[in-house]
This record gives sequence, C-alpha cells and structure tokens, in this order.
Amino acid sequence: MTEEQPEEPPAEELTRLAGLHGVATSYSPSPGRTVPASAAAVVAALAALDVDASTPEATGAALTARERELDERLLPPTVVWWGAAEEASAEPDGPEAQAGPETPEVPVAEASAALAARLPAGTRLVVETEQGETRPSPDRLPPGVHRLTATAPDGRSGWAHLVVAPARLPTSPERSYGLLVQLYSLLSQRSWGMGDLGDLGELTAWAGRALGAGFVQVNPLHAAVPGAPTDPSPYRPSSRRFPDPVHLRVEDVPEFAYVEDRERVRALLERAARLRAAVLEEDALIDRDAVWELKREALELVRQVPLGPGRRAAYADFLAEEGEALEDHATWYALAEVHGSDWHTWPAGLRDPRSPETARARVELMDRVDFHSWLAWLTDVQLTAAQRGAREAGMPVGVVHDLAVGVHPGGADAWAQQDHFAAGMSVGAPPDAFNARGQDWGLPPWRPDRLAESGYAPFRRLLRALFRYAGALRIDHVMGLFRLWWVPQGRPPTEGTYVRYDAEAMLAVLVLEASRAGAVVIGEDLGTVEPGVRETLDRRGVLGTSVLWFERDWEGDGRPLPPERWRADCLATATTHDLPSTAARLTGEHVELRHRLGLLTRPLEAERAEAAADTAEWLSVLTELGLLKGAGGGRCVSSEEAEIQAVHRFLLSTPARMVGLWLPDTVGDRRPQNLPGTWDQYPNWRLPVADAEGRPVTLEQLAASPRLHALTDVLREGVHGRPGGAEPADGTAGGPGDGPADG
Repeated sequence: MTEEQPEEPPAEELTRLAGLHGVATSYSPSPGRTVPASAAAVVAALAALDVDASTPEATGAALTARERELDERLLPPTVVWWGAAEEASAEPDGPEAQAGPETPEVPVAEASAALAARLPAGTRLVVETEQGETRPSPDRLPPGVHRLTATAPDGRSGWAHLVVAPARLPTSPERSYGLLVQLYSLLSQRSWGMGDLGDLGELTAWAGRALGAGFVQVNPLHAAVPGAPTDPSPYRPSSRRFPDPVHLRVEDVPEFAYVEDRERVRALLERAARLRAAVLEEDALIDRDAVWELKREALELVRQVPLGPGRRAAYADFLAEEGEALEDHATWYALAEVHGSDWHTWPAGLRDPRSPETARARVELMDRVDFHSWLAWLTDVQLTAAQRGAREAGMPVGVVHDLAVGVHPGGADAWAQQDHFAAGMSVGAPPDAFNARGQDWGLPPWRPDRLAESGYAPFRRLLRALFRYAGALRIDHVMGLFRLWWVPQGRPPTEGTYVRYDAEAMLAVLVLEASRAGAVVIGEDLGTVEPGVRETLDRRGVLGTSVLWFERDWEGDGRPLPPERWRADCLATATTHDLPSTAARLTGEHVELRHRLGLLTRPLEAERAEAAADTAEWLSVLTELGLLKGAGGGRCVSSEEAEIQAVHRFLLSTPARMVGLWLPDTVGDRRPQNLPGTWDQYPNWRLPVADAEGRPVTLEQLAASPRLHALTDVLREGVHGRPGGAEPADGTAGGPGDGPADG
C-alpha cells in the first residue's frame, strides 16, 4: 500500500495567506509575462516564517488567525515617519559633513496625521523618544528609533517601534571621481602576500593628494569563514557586522614595535617577503590561507605586549560599545577553533548562543574570546584611520565600503542571529534570459517578520558599524531591501519564490543611519529591477549604479544611451569586479577567455561577432562625440589606451555625480577579478592587479605609471577642470613609495 500524499492546499486560500505574509505566488521575469510560483515553494517559504500551510485545514486555520491578528491590532510592529521633504532639501550637509549629537528635529505632523486617520477616531498617540522624553501627538521629533503607543477609545492599546528619518539623504553638490579596487589585489612592497589596510591608507592618501580623486571603493572587508581552504569570495562572509583581521597591516599595530623576540619577528618578515615575492615575481595566486596563518602567528606574538593605559582604555571602550554582538562574534570564532567552522555540526548545546553550555564554553575559552575581540578592535582602528587619512588627503567622500547581500549559513552571524534568519532557505535569483536555471547563492535570508518585531535592530547595528569608517556605502543587490528570491534548501532555484520586505522601513533605517554618519549610499541596481524600485531609491537620495556597456535605449532603438539621458544620481563606471576589464572588452579577450573555459552557450564565431559589433557601436558613438583622441603629454599611445580614455570621457560627459575608474583599467589589465559561473575553472578573487601582459603591478609601480597618470588626468580635468601636475623625469612624484615605472 503506497503512502498517501498530503492534499495540496486550495490555491485561493494559499494565495490569500501568502499575500498576508509577503510571500509571492507568481513573479514577472519580463514585462507582460507572469510565471506562477510552485505551491511547494510557497508552502516552504511560509513554513520558514512559522506559518503552517501543509494541508487545507492548516492553511484555513492560519488564514483565519492572520486575518484576526491584522484586524485586531492597532499598530504594525514597526511604523515609519519620514520628515517633511521640503526641510530635507534645505540641509546644507553633504557627505563631507559628519552628523553631530545636535541633529535637528524633523517635522512629523503630516506623518502623524496620516497614521491617526487610519486608526479609530479619538485614538491617542504618544511617543517615547530614544532620549527618554514623552511626547503626546508630536509635531516634531529627533531622527531615531522611538517607541510609539496608541490607545483607542474602546480601551485597546498597542505599541510599535517608530523609525523617524529625514525625507532623503542630502545630495552633495560636489562631483567627484574615484578608484575602484579589490583591496586584496593591490599589493605593495610592504604587503604580506595580499593588499591590506596599510595599502589602502597609502592609496587613498596618494589618490586624494596627487590625483584629485574623491573616493576609493573597495570590496567587502567582512570577516571570512575560517579554515583551509577559505572561500576567497568576499561576498559570502561569516559576518557582515565585523571586519576581517586578515586585512590588518601588522607593522602598524603600535605594540608590534615592542615585541621582544626580534629573531622571531625577523623570521616572520622573511616569510612575508616570500609570500609577497611569490605573487609579484613567481606568478603565484594570492593565498589568503597562507597570509592569515602568518599574520595570526605574528598577532599572537604582538598580543603578548601589554597595552599602554591609553590603548587599554580605548579597547575597553570598544568592548563596552560593541557589547553582546562582539562577545557573540568572538565566541563563535573561539568555538570554531575547537569544533570547526560550521555551527550546525557543533555539539547540540553549543548551537544556541544563549544556552548554558555556550556560557560555560565562553568562560573556558575566555582567552581566545578576548583574542578575537582584540582582533576586531585592531581592524576597526585601522579602518577608521584609513577613512580619516582619506579625508585629510582632500577626499570629499573617502573610502566607499561594500555591503554583501548576506552571510554564510554556518558562520558567526547566522549563529548569533539565528532567530532572525529563515531556516531551510537560501537567497538566489529566479530564471531569466541570462540564466535559465536561476541562481542559488547559498546565503540564508533575514526573516522580514522578525526584523519588523525587533525594530530592525540587526540591520541598524550592522549599518552603524559600517558607517563608523565609511564615507559611503555600496549596497550589493540593493533590490534585496524590497524582496528576495527564497530557495528551499535541497530544491533547484527554479522552485523558489519571492518574499517581500518592508522596504519603507528598511530604507528609513538606512537613511537614518547614513544621515547620522554624513555618508553617501550607493545601490547596486544592475540587471532586472522591479518597477518602481529605482524611483523609490532615488526619492530617498540613494544613488544608483550605471555601467556604460549596459546603458542603452531599451525602450527605443536599443542604441547606446546618449550621455545627456543618463541619470545624475548614480555612480557611473565602465566595469565592475564581475565584468570584463575595459581592455578585455575592447579587444574581445573576454570572449576568448569564456571559450577556453567552456562557458559559451553559442558557437564561438557568433559570440565574437556579437561582442565585436557591440564594441564597434560604442566606439562609433565615442568618435561621433569627439571623445576619441590621442593622449597628451607627447606620449605615443596605443589605440587601446586612447579608447579607454575615450570611454571615461564619455562617463564624464554624463551628469553622473560620481564616476568610478576600475584601477586595473589604468594599466590595461585583461583579467576579471571574478568570472561568474565558475568555481575552480578560474582563480576568482585571487589575482593581483596586472598589466596588459599579465605581470603583477605593485602600488609603487601604479603611482609611477605614465599610462595611469594619462588616464587619471582625463578624469581629473573632467571633474575639476584642471589636469594633474607634470611628473618629473623619474616618474615618482606623488607616489606612496619607491619603485620602477611600468614602462
């Protein structure tokens, strides 16, 4: 006798129930086309939200309960009040300003009245502010997350987290250009096998002072999952909340100078030199595991040096400020040293960060917990110094940090915040014209209901931590503030569905924290974007991302979009870390690379022809606009170099507020840092910046490169109206160190 399969819930009831919990039952991959989500995916997504829809009876009961809950409650878990838009536009502060403690209050009378109109007549509203003040029916409030209480005439009452935010982020009137770089790929003659925060400090100081750059954008510097081999992708971290100590410049830790065992220090520096030489001179890949093994050994040695009174007080302040979040983070890393880097495999009692077993283990591992807390502090200090140095070098923005979409399911954040993550789910993307099988990124999604119930506390703490040392924040896949594609574990991405987040609340928290920090926010909104998302982001002052090769008149003739029709509120670039370098695209080498790796889905000749036609069309536009010129300064340049300069002249001819220059483009690098769709076929995230022949180029050599200076002069003149100063004969002026030119 075969086991009877459970009866599928009625479609109508399931659709109503899903809608009340923000779970989609269909999606639109392209205009005019709607695809239904599988009932199994909808049921699984609801189950991850603790809603049982496994049978018709369960679905009916859950629907009744949800409708009763919504009907009876006065307030949702989180309420948003935006300040009046006309007041926000009067703010003089730009990204160069740092919000102080006397943040002006914003008018909320309109928002308060709108809420009151939706409540029973006569309902009384009272706000208890973050500062502890009680304000009945306020007309103005300080930005922040307050407590709102509603009391109806019939005696019912309820409370909610109240997010009060400026209507939009202030817009800086100052246009700027900047450099985009994967930090690990930028080695100097002082790096220990990969680029570090010392190199970032040198880069920002040089680029700000000598090149007139306004910002430097880096990859996510989030803490990685430990263990060999480490996943080299910066977009699948253990924690987004704390940075990775692998980026530390060990010699810049003050206590390093006082290590007594100088023989051991000498041996460590010799090993660091060998790691550096292997990458720069022997064509080795960047070996993150070897770098961290060496740095960890060095830092264990440095830790033996007692902190001075001032440093000890600063560390104590950091511990107090970061509190439980840091303790959880450090505890996870201490436990991972003993039990491995996936908390799902730990002894049962240790899988709960609040269990008695975990509390005992924290005491037993107190020294290791303190070690990892100390590492977080050291990294925070160097990140803060890098941003401070960038501003001192004249950069109006400084360092642009990158926020990854999510975290590794076995890592520190997923363990410490597991009540906020959807168990059994993974974030990905539905099938589309570019990927018929969809995508599964292996990242657990946040639960929108738990976020709302907490007043978005994890998101607020995350943003506040990043804005400590960021002049701007790039948000990868910013569409995730609105909805994410949830894939049930064990199922293909085609069997997923969208789950909606309260974008109003997510954006209010983002605008609140960014405005407090005086920071710019850039949303990565490439690819298929739900209608209305870009407009909503723009209304709140969040910049978009525009990449030259994708900017076409898709609603018209499909030709390259004229520069005057580009949006102003964006970061405009020629490429990104996931795309071919400009030199590779202009020469067609990106097609050859994909062919060698067996990644093409069409015949090679067809791919070559399409790529060549696309490039030719853009070059024709550049020529028509008079942007394709020879380089100045008497240098003889290749047509490729002239074309790369023309591409960036085009970006400058758009109204884009920020223009980004991919640092490898300055020396003709052909290799992408990441080739989507590959794992071990290509060395993703492990390549140093290199020249056109694939020879690694150090930071010192970049600073002395005539080709780089010719290109940055184009950008500097376009933004500031003046080229850079002439270089002396030896080509070393303005550089962060000594080194030969790249020729």
